[in-house]
Amino acid sequence: MAFMASVPLDDIDVRILEELQADGRISNVALADAVGLSPSPCLRRVKRLEEAGVIAGYRAEVDRRQVGLDLTVFVEVSVERHGGQTQERMEERLLALPEVVACHVVSGQADFLLEVVCRDLRDYDRFTREHLGRWPEVSRVYSNFAISTVKAGGALPVRRSA
Repeated sequence: MAFMASVPLDDIDVRILEELQADGRISNVALADAVGLSPSPCLRRVKRLEEAGVIAGYRAEVDRRQVGLDLTVFVEVSVERHGGQTQERMEERLLALPEVVACHVVSGQADFLLEVVCRDLRDYDRFTREHLGRWPEVSRVYSNFAISTVKAGGALPVRRSA
């Protein structure tokens, strides 16, 4: 059975989500066959999951290296002042940067944890100088360079054991 969520999911919903995460381009007929439904009820379930926001969208997974983005950097950003509009202003700026592929507000020494992709070290230096280095709220930037990637963009574990 599925874990507690804001949208109740039964075992078939979970299997649909697992199949779609493995292959977002699977045909409805193949999906229905994989989860043990006929195509019409399967399509209705997928539409319900889309409308409820459980399925947030579909997109192509692009290989970073194949498009020249060879450098992945995990960047811890601390801000000088908390409160006021600082967090909202930072979030707006970070959302606008295409190099930032993930952004988390975190606890601990940093306030934000970013996943940044760039062509190379020179490109990352440009990124920090043009953006993070110019923002007055930023008090510290700490960079962790990925040497290699073992796993990224994995499917969400929608099935939980009891």
